[in-house]
Amino acid sequence: MTDVQGYRAVLGVIGPSTNTVVQPDMERMRPVGVTNHYRGIFVTDPVALSNEDFLAGTTAISDNTMTAVREAMTCKPDYLVLGMSAITFYGGIAGGAKFKAEVEALAGVGASTGSEATIAALNAFGGIKRVSFVSPYYPVANAEVRRYLEESGFETVRDVPLECKCWTDIAKVSPERLSEVIAYLDGPEVDAIIQVGTNLSMVQLAADKERELGKPVIAINTATYWHALRAIGITDKISGAGRLLEEH
Repeated sequence: MTDVQGYRAVLGVIGPSTNTVVQPDMERMRPVGVTNHYRGIFVTDPVALSNEDFLAGTTAISDNTMTAVREAMTCKPDYLVLGMSAITFYGGIAGGAKFKAEVEALAGVGASTGSEATIAALNAFGGIKRVSFVSPYYPVANAEVRRYLEESGFETVRDVPLECKCWTDIAKVSPERLSEVIAYLDGPEVDAIIQVGTNLSMVQLAADKERELGKPVIAINTATYWHALRAIGITDKISGAGRLLEEH
């Protein structure tokens, strides 16, 4: 028998309990016959005033991920979408692969992570060598993103850590502020612009900026959901969320 609403796929979506952006972002990209089931990784809303605070906060997310995975698997999803990004970049390619392998071993199904999805998106566009990115992180985490990109063959031209003071503040960063940052990140030497940090709302803005700038602008929630759909064989072209879902 097949799930009446998720007759094409039932997806477990895992993200921090403080995250208010992943769930609506991925609902807007959801094809007919696919259902999303958000399960929160329990975290408090810590104040991050330093690199050390930020690392401690992301470590708490990592430590509690497996409990959320166990909960998600009770609805028997076909695949997992990991809606947290910082910890998927930590430790470079090897660190990201280790984290994913641990999740998949527990779940018994496949999973898409933000780090691998970002690289897959860049490769899907082709011809991209130099990138810039924005995050809500502190500099220590941006360094991990740069490392992952470098190990994957991409040069980071510029990056901006917004240094949001707590997890819920990330969702309050306005499109106007992000537009200012994108203007700084852009340049003729930049082939693509990336946004990481899943509670930073940028799906619509990224799609708008792609049209304006004439180059890929990749929002991590778009990339991760796209990666998950393609991994399970759903190739629907979805409009309104940028070129990645419309063309690849």
